Amino acid sequence: MRKLGRTSSQRKALLRDLTTDLIVHERIQTTEARAKELRSTVEKMITLGKRGDLHARRQAAAYIRRETVTTTDDAGEENTVFALQKLFDDVAPRYADRQGGYTRILKLGQRRGDGAPVVIIELV
Repeated sequence: MRKLGRTSSQRKALLRDLTTDLIVHERIQTTEARAKELRSTVEKMITLGKRGDLHARRQAAAYIRRETVTTTDDAGEENTVFALQKLFDDVAPRYADRQGGYTRILKLGQRRGDGAPVVIIELV
């Protein structure tokens, strides 16, 4: 496990925020070290979403932040749902026949200020 230059509580909060953001936006830009660490938590959340039972939903709810997401359905109507609901209703069913490997990391180059390698992590 990477420490990412933070205390354990800060690290957990960072990964919770990044996991929620990735579920909400489905692709985010971050550093390579954070993306590689984020990959494992997102994979676990999607696996919980695929299980879909009450216990899995509660385990995911204990980790994912309570953020709202505005989605549009087939009729073009906008719906506001929580990130947890999006995980279980939209994201997890996409990977029903896939055994892991739900994320992709694309390298972009270095960050201007400190030269840290920057990547885009997205859901496949």
